[in-house]
This record gives sequence, C-alpha cells and structure tokens, in this order.
Amino acid sequence: MATESLKVALTAGMTNAENDLLTVTSGHTYAVLSVLICETGAAAETFDLYVRDDAGANDYYIYKTQALGANATFEHTSKFVLEAGDVLSGITASAANVDVVVSYLDQTL
Repeated sequence: MATESLKVALTAGMTNAENDLLTVTSGHTYAVLSVLICETGAAAETFDLYVRDDAGANDYYIYKTQALGANATFEHTSKFVLEAGDVLSGITASAANVDVVVSYLDQTL
C-alpha cells in the first residue's frame, strides 16, 4: 500500500565540495516542495543546485552560479520530482557558510 508523509532534510554548512542534500531511497518518489538556501557567514556567495540522475551518471542543473547575498536567503518554491536513485546536490563557489533546508513529500510505491 502506498503512503505519503511530509519530511525535511537539513544540511548545515554547504561548501565548495559536492554536497548531497537529499538522496531518494529505493521504492520511493520525492516531490520537492521548497529549497531554502541561507548564507550565514556574512559574505556574498554563488551556488549551484542540481540533480544527479541515477546517483551521478548525469547532472541536471536547477541553478548554475546563482548569486546569494551576504546573510541572505534564497528560496526555490517551484515543485519538482525526484525518483529512486536521484540525488539533489549543491556546491558553493568557495569555502562558505551556507545552510540548506529541503521540504519534500515522501511517497512510497
């Protein structure tokens, strides 16, 4: 029987190394409702947000070199779907202090 539940994934300190923000487990589909990205280090930054399809074979960018002001929050509210094996990833252009909050609906098959 299929189930649905609202969930949140929290990442403290996204930096300039690839960060896996949300990984879809086998037998699940995630409907991402929002992504909040907050710069907490008082320095302007840029970031990439993308989906790694099938755990890294391909990258599909949602944002590429997106500006993020010092102490500012960027809000993505367009919904999108991730399937089993997909990974929502992010990276900043330099060493940074950026927190990420991903709200999503977890649907089991």
